[in-house]
Amino acid sequence: MKGVIVDLGINNIQSLQHKITRLGIKVEVGEKAKDIDQSDFIILPGVGYFGEAMNRLRERDLIDTLNSRVVMKQIPILGICLGMQLFSEDSEEGNTAGLGWIRGSTKLLKSRNKKISIPHIGWSRINSVDANPSPLLNQIEQTKRFYFVHSYHLQCQDSTDIVTTSTYEDIEFVSSIRKQNIFGTQFHPEKSHRDGMQVVWNFLHCSGLV
Repeated sequence: MKGVIVDLGINNIQSLQHKITRLGIKVEVGEKAKDIDQSDFIILPGVGYFGEAMNRLRERDLIDTLNSRVVMKQIPILGICLGMQLFSEDSEEGNTAGLGWIRGSTKLLKSRNKKISIPHIGWSRINSVDANPSPLLNQIEQTKRFYFVHSYHLQCQDSTDIVTTSTYEDIEFVSSIRKQNIFGTQFHPEKSHRDGMQVVWNFLHCSGLV
């Protein structure tokens, strides 16, 4: 089994690669279509601007390859932070179209309290939306906190895609998703210590890879 972390040139992926490797999982960094074609699972991390990330995917001719592998061949993918937002149909950050795998849009975090600072940076709990938590949350206690850095969030049209929500001050937002082989976390697993990497392991387990 071998995975690929998609390198868009706008994300810090060395820590993520190192921590996944420590799980005993072979994962390489790639930016070409052949890297994705040869992988059993895909991780799409990202930080920064939605439009720029989509431009990088186009410049590297990765969109058709991702659609073929993820949508047609059902290869498991985990989107992290901006990576998860790219799964949406569009973003109000630049009015840009996304990959369109998840029905919904990426929206700016908005609070009724003007004193609340955006972006949301720090630790927040993830709350299961289902009385029977998803396998993505195996061995994760509801009281555990995960690390977030974001100004935008994914607003899902289909509630069945939502695994967890989280709260920042008075703002509730989607913090993890699953739609068949498509998984995503708004938080950074690689910055969330042992519980974060448990989520990555759970993603692989749910996908039948471990």
